Amino acid sequence: MSSPGGGQRGAGRGLASGAGARAGRGAGSGAERGPGSGAGAGAGADPGSGDGLWSIGELAERAGTTVKTVRFYSDRGLLPETGRTGGGHRRYGPPALERLRLIRSLRTLDLPVTDVGRVLDQDDALEDVVARRLREVGGRLTALRWHEASLRLLQDCPPSDRAERLRLLGGLSTPPDTTALARFWRRTLPVRFPARLAASVVEAAVPQPPDDPTPAQVLAFARLHDLVAAAPAPAVHLADVDHRPATLYAGLAEAYELAATERAAAERALAERATGVRADGEPAEEAGTVLGRTAGERTVGGRTVLGRTAGERTVGGRAVLGRTAGERTVGASAGEPPPPAPGGQALGRFVTAYADALGARDTPAFRRRLAGLLVAGADPLIGRYWQLAGELRGTADGPTVGAVHGRLCLALKSDLTRPERAESVRAWGE
Repeated sequence: MSSPGGGQRGAGRGLASGAGARAGRGAGSGAERGPGSGAGAGAGADPGSGDGLWSIGELAERAGTTVKTVRFYSDRGLLPETGRTGGGHRRYGPPALERLRLIRSLRTLDLPVTDVGRVLDQDDALEDVVARRLREVGGRLTALRWHEASLRLLQDCPPSDRAERLRLLGGLSTPPDTTALARFWRRTLPVRFPARLAASVVEAAVPQPPDDPTPAQVLAFARLHDLVAAAPAPAVHLADVDHRPATLYAGLAEAYELAATERAAAERALAERATGVRADGEPAEEAGTVLGRTAGERTVGGRTVLGRTAGERTVGGRAVLGRTAGERTVGASAGEPPPPAPGGQALGRFVTAYADALGARDTPAFRRRLAGLLVAGADPLIGRYWQLAGELRGTADGPTVGAVHGRLCLALKSDLTRPERAESVRAWGE
């Protein structure tokens, strides 16, 4: 099977060769060939035509279209005639039939006439035109899916909620636009922040709307958009503390990556414990084996369970973390990996990022100070943002950056309450 690009280029080359054949016939259809001379009769010639050429009506009939259509494409240069009769009537050769059929095929794909001309005249244009057309169609399909989900959101809600949901939906474009969300986060960054780092922060903070949303996701995005549109200027992180913002954000990005790695490892361990089989196909350790030292993890009756940790409470059988840095994070349940371990690499890098930015060292005293700064700097607006972003993102794509940050804050709190940490604090004479 030939590659798509090769087939498209082949189509272009075929058109180019057809154009050359047409030009050759045009050169021989004037003074060199008189009417009825029989010149040009051969392969593809019409037995009923003395010169092997067709009138516009004959071409339209063979192509299964109308004279008006043939004239339309001819007038726009897509279908040049081979020559004209003494009375000025257009004449077309057999290559024009192939070209006309190709034009009609391209037009059935809803390609504009200008794009059809490009495909006919340029060998490599078809691939670009089709790719662009696919993007346009994809955008329209996404818009239709958002329309459908929005209608279902209104259809399935109580009558008392419809006015509010109509107001929220009225502020959205379809497909939805994230410009307002990006603007919101740029306002949270300090002045003279490095442009490249700012772009990475915004990219991580702004959730991308799904192409095929559920009604709940449409509602989450509408609320998120309404939140940032009506919000005052958000508080800049550590705005009242002398620090180096670029150093802080670069270090936090590394901490978040480490937290994601640790989470993936915990998920694999949970899966192995549930199935009894490791990822490599070997038998896993016996059921009930502790996954390692993690915040709030304990063993009951041979099973590893997640106990209550700092700021954690139980709601409906699930562990729910209290607000940390202005955010309520859904925590670990029986089938979900726990927050980052107090002694893990992610928490270490998290603390180091703040220490480097503040010109301090990672000591027990600094960790207590950092915990206080994080609580004091908590912004309920940011917490609400991350809650809605999590609803929009869904569980399949993992936690948001805000959720990871909240889990690291929880791990820091747990670290400060560990017995060995208390001993370390006393050892420092504090």
